[in-house]
Amino acid sequence: MRLLLLEDDQQLGKALQTALSQEEFPTVWVRRVLDAKRLIEAETFAVILLDIVLPDGSGLDILRWVRESGKTVPVLMLTARDSISDRIEGLDLGADDYLPKPFAIPELLSRIRAVNRRSAGFASAIWRVGALSVEPARRRAQIGDLILDLSPKEYDLLLELVRSAGKYVTRSQLEGALFRVDNQPDSNSLEVHIHNLRKKLGELQIKTIRGVGYLLEQTS
Repeated sequence: MRLLLLEDDQQLGKALQTALSQEEFPTVWVRRVLDAKRLIEAETFAVILLDIVLPDGSGLDILRWVRESGKTVPVLMLTARDSISDRIEGLDLGADDYLPKPFAIPELLSRIRAVNRRSAGFASAIWRVGALSVEPARRRAQIGDLILDLSPKEYDLLLELVRSAGKYVTRSQLEGALFRVDNQPDSNSLEVHIHNLRKKLGELQIKTIRGVGYLLEQTS
């Protein structure tokens, strides 16, 4: 589950990127609005973290642009501006949550998991698809009582499929979630991960939608 962090303060940005990555949230950190827009257009992120006051623009402008472009990615605003009017403006523009600075890392992690869970349509911290259950907070997946032994890429792939269980996920969406634009995989890399994941899931079916992508069957 990859995150995008837009924060112009170098010390804070580096500290947040390190803390989030250590908690199994690989994070791309940028300091400029233009860089954030370029990445949002090119890659797939589970959650976007936006500061409001930036040297070359406003996080609110990015938020407005994201929502006007039809993207539903969860957005969490991080800012030292804590007035009620600022919070109302961000929420009305489509922010999913708002965390004023300074904040504790455990609270930030909890809010990231919460907005990601809500965007996927799950009410519980454990995401269930039939006999499969996934716990994003612990990066754990199991079928019944069997805990699945998944590589980091296999887990990230499974999470994207579970997030959209019963709906197809395009190849580009999956590659965007697993690989950075500047680190493109071999042409069959995604298929290899799908193949390995299918073997570990057993009876749970990942269907190939030819010319489109893949679908995790929604079972009762």
